[in-house]
This record gives sequence, structure tokens and C-alpha cells, in this order.
Amino acid sequence: MQETTIVIQNESGLHARPAALLVQEAGKYESQVQLIKAGKQVDAKSLLGVMSLSVRKGDEITIRAEGNDAEAAVNGLRSLIESGLE
Repeated sequence: MQETTIVIQNESGLHARPAALLVQEAGKYESQVQLIKAGKQVDAKSLLGVMSLSVRKGDEITIRAEGNDAEAAVNGLRSLIESGLE
């Protein structure tokens, strides 16, 4: 299992478009990928799940992945978030 914690810097947090980009990126990996905010864990491959976290700028989230490509999944999602979800 791989995981990392990151603070969201995107001005609008994870509203529909950034959330969709994140879900699209998570879907590239075979591993199970979860996002965790304040103890609530959701499937990062589910748009409704990601949106249900109501992530705003300044919120801290954990990206957790388990599987053969877990490290790549965590790194890919972290890079996308750090790029501002553009």
C-alpha cells in the first residue's frame, strides 16, 4: 500500500471539472485508489464519491492506493493535484 497526504491549493477545490480530471487519472491504474478527507474514505475512480468529499482550497486529503501499480497511482494523482488540476 502506498499513500501520501497533500493540501489542495486549487482555488475552487475539487468541484466538477477538477474532480472529473482526478477520476480520469485514477482510472488509468489497476490499483484500488481511495481519497480520504477528515476520516471519510471514497473510491477515487467514482466522480460522485470524490464530489461527496466537498474538498475546498486548503483542505488536506490523503491519496491511498493498493495494488501492482500503487506507487504510480499515488504519484500520478499527486502530480495532477500539484499542477492545479489543469
